[in-house]
Parts: sequence; C-alpha cells; structure tokens
Amino acid sequence: MSATSLSPKERARRALDQLPDAATYEDVIERLVVLHKVERGLAQAREGSDLLTQDEVEAHFARRRESRS
Repeated sequence: MSATSLSPKERARRALDQLPDAATYEDVIERLVVLHKVERGLAQAREGSDLLTQDEVEAHFARRRESRS
C-alpha cells in the first residue's frame, strides 16, 4: 500500500511509531505538524499552485538574513 493511499490517521500513526518511546507531547505535535506541512506542500506542487521561482526564494531568504542583522 502506497503512502498516498493511506488515511491521514494511518499516516500519522506510522509517523508517530518512528518516534522514540521517550518522545514528549511536543515531539508528537511537531512530528504531526511537519507531516501535514510536507503533505500540503507536495499537494501544492502537484497542482502547480503557490510555487515560487528560485529568484523569489533567494530574495525571501536574503530579506530574512538582512532583518536578523
């Protein structure tokens, strides 16, 4: 069964099973948030929506670096 054909609950279960037994609630939440963001980004890429050009990405990170200085 491919990862895309699994239900969100099963994908979450598999992601959480990879955490160590000593994982905190914060670790669990972080893992689920990252999983959701990755899946959302992959869906957007497949749809061709909300994509940035290389120049836009570089400009974004340049602005962030400047604001931290």
